[in-house]
Amino acid sequence: MRTSTGVASIVLSCLLLACGPGTIESGDGDGGASDGGTGADACVGLACFQVSCPGGGSTTLSGTVYAPNGTLPLYGVTVYVPNGPVDALPSGATCDRCGAPLSGNPLVSATSNEAGQFTLENVPATSAVPLVIQVGKWRRQIVVPAVAACVDTALTADQARLPRNKSEGDIPQMALTTGGADSLECLLRKIGLDDAEFTNRSGTGRVHLFGGVDGTPRFATTLNGGADFANATTLWDTTPHLMPYDVTFLSCEGAQNPNTKPQTSLQALSDYTNVGGRVFASHWHNYWIEAAPAPTLWPTTITPNHLGALNSVRADINTGFPKGNSLATWLANVGGSPPGLTGKIDLTESKHTVEAVNPATTERWISLAQTANNRTSVQYYQFTTPLTVDDDQRCGKVVFSDIHVSAGDDSSAALRFPGGCTTTGLTPQEKVLAFMVFDIASCVGPPIGRTDPDDGAASGAEAGDVPGRVD
Repeated sequence: MRTSTGVASIVLSCLLLACGPGTIESGDGDGGASDGGTGADACVGLACFQVSCPGGGSTTLSGTVYAPNGTLPLYGVTVYVPNGPVDALPSGATCDRCGAPLSGNPLVSATSNEAGQFTLENVPATSAVPLVIQVGKWRRQIVVPAVAACVDTALTADQARLPRNKSEGDIPQMALTTGGADSLECLLRKIGLDDAEFTNRSGTGRVHLFGGVDGTPRFATTLNGGADFANATTLWDTTPHLMPYDVTFLSCEGAQNPNTKPQTSLQALSDYTNVGGRVFASHWHNYWIEAAPAPTLWPTTITPNHLGALNSVRADINTGFPKGNSLATWLANVGGSPPGLTGKIDLTESKHTVEAVNPATTERWISLAQTANNRTSVQYYQFTTPLTVDDDQRCGKVVFSDIHVSAGDDSSAALRFPGGCTTTGLTPQEKVLAFMVFDIASCVGPPIGRTDPDDGAASGAEAGDVPGRVD
């Protein structure tokens, strides 16, 4: 199997050589392989190998898209056959709106469903068929050795997964700050990223690690020479320091620590998201939202209430909007919900700092209608930025989680990465967090209508992304 280095050249060679029709054609020829003639109906490139099949059949390519680990199926990933060169992805924070054309002039495309499955119809029946697997700036390009006419060609799990390292494909440039109360860096390893992709910001890895309060501050001696991480304050101190990163992950530090987040940093993070940056904030990083400066409107997205931890609870996934419904179905498919209880999730070390979200601006993903102290609680929410413009002009995303990774991994300052990452399996809440790792990298789209029957205080704005791009 050839990978990304040969895909563009194969397609381009086909275009330059005016590839002829496939050798197998069925039916009366209508809608099938072109005769390679001239004029407006002449086929171009791989389109010349699309064939008409008897009895309404089709030449198909199918599979299940997986995270880089090759075991976790992924929802909402676009898979397509390009019919032209695939462009390089832009680097750093960019405004990636849903509905923008995919690169490479897709000939046929499909999106993975809640089981991670996809089927491409009317695939060119030929050898060396290029294939792109993409969600946001996660992108892998492979070449399928041969596709037989009028039957299904099934991809293996290894073919259909996202890249583990940059030699296999494109991976977003990510920044991650450690913290003494959460271990998001271990989650990225569990979804399959190679250790070589974790470096400090002077390195070439796709994940740059920064030391947060009481978090792991340096690499193991066998990784990057045991180098120290730069302090997290040197990441979020200015917008230019944040701009090289597509996504910034902020692991909970055990407290808000406002002394490390001055007004200039609050403004820098806001400005970063306004131009397309994505921020994933865990627990006490709620400070960025609650203390955000005017006129961001971030504090208006929620009703905060810092109460005692909820610890182990069974929470509800909001199925009142399309992607929330898909999350519930996906989680049941991957074993993240209790048996027979689609739309439910068992959480451990769950926190309670948000009572409700503003339904005009914010999507509620996971919540409890009533806690032990008779209050509502929102465990997971998201909004797009800047909030001061119409939603069809927004570019960034802010995702907040009151759910720690909580799987036995340790991010304390006494450890060297990845020494504290001792577990391998994914807990239910880690599966939700993994879902969000890929969702936060997807395109930004406007609301598509609210269908939530719940008008309670914990209700959220029900928004989705425009079809046609990876979501």
